[in-house]
Amino acid sequence: MNDVIDSRLRNIKIPRVYQHVLFWIAVYFIIAGLYSIQTNFWVSLRNNLFFMPVQIAYYYAIAYWVIPRYLFVKQYLKFAVWLLVLVIVSLFTTRAVGLLFVNPYLIRVMPITDIDYIKYNQQPFLIKLFDTQSLVNALKGVNLIIGFVLAIKLFKMWYERKQAALEAELSALKAQVHPHFLFNTLNNLYALSLNQSPKSPHLILGLSDILRYMLYECNANEVLLEKEIFMMQQYVKLEKLRYEDRIDINFTITGDLKNKLIAPLLILPFIENAFKHGTSEKTGQVWINIDVSITGNHFKLKVANNNPERQPDEDQLAGRGHIGLKNVMKRLDLLYPATSKLKIMNEDETFLIVLDMDLNMVKQLSKQKQIHENARIDS
Repeated sequence: MNDVIDSRLRNIKIPRVYQHVLFWIAVYFIIAGLYSIQTNFWVSLRNNLFFMPVQIAYYYAIAYWVIPRYLFVKQYLKFAVWLLVLVIVSLFTTRAVGLLFVNPYLIRVMPITDIDYIKYNQQPFLIKLFDTQSLVNALKGVNLIIGFVLAIKLFKMWYERKQAALEAELSALKAQVHPHFLFNTLNNLYALSLNQSPKSPHLILGLSDILRYMLYECNANEVLLEKEIFMMQQYVKLEKLRYEDRIDINFTITGDLKNKLIAPLLILPFIENAFKHGTSEKTGQVWINIDVSITGNHFKLKVANNNPERQPDEDQLAGRGHIGLKNVMKRLDLLYPATSKLKIMNEDETFLIVLDMDLNMVKQLSKQKQIHENARIDS
């Protein structure tokens, strides 16, 4: 029951306009509370009602006009000039509001006995408006809250831009996996067709299943681990059709695959690499061992193959070839920077890749959806 309530609460989205309104209401009461120390809360609440429109206009002019239009496009001189203009306008507007609506009200309702303060407020409006000390106090007052709010806004904008760049890079990396995989598989199909192999139709059918998975289900950030593993098993079957009896493949799975999520096509490059560099370069008997183990939400993948020619180590992979491995390294750094560990061991006769990572869990799946997912995997 609590999971259902939490799920519904997470799905509630407050419109952006309402978010801003609620935020400024909260700021309004916070400022009123801060300045109530000098007077009382109700007087502060009334006076702050005059200052808030100035602060709100000041904030939106900076956050939604000056910063995007000049700072983000690196027009720093125009940005500085317009920022200075806004500071001066907001400063004198705040000061004028205080002189016209706040100070007279304080004198009228508060027991002010300071003769100098009363005499000061009896001076001409322009003299009080340009009073240096009062302008400094107004400058501090108008920028205290706005500076804090702008800091939040700038951090949010920086984070959104960073996330957008991250999504774009991940999409580019994931897009490279598709043609890379397709290119290798079409090469396999071409080799079989040259020999007029009766296995060609099986290869085409298996390829269509994997491509369907790539096109229609890999657009999500995460997919079910059991489905990802199932597609990797399908890929291994396709390769086995090609190499027949001269390859010894062991694919073992231990642990519970259900209700765990993983980034799509994250495992494929490791298996592709084993077939490409462990089998295609050797004419005799070859072997590949793939071991998947799951403990709780911890996922461990081991892919080992015979090493006919010494392959480059992890540092060298970044500089030449191995598109799939280079991509998966970048994706791991972007998606699982703190929860994944990749080891590449390049021995004389064995090339071994070990991936350790923590996976996200499926918090809740409806019975109907879970049955549907399992049925698609088993079909």
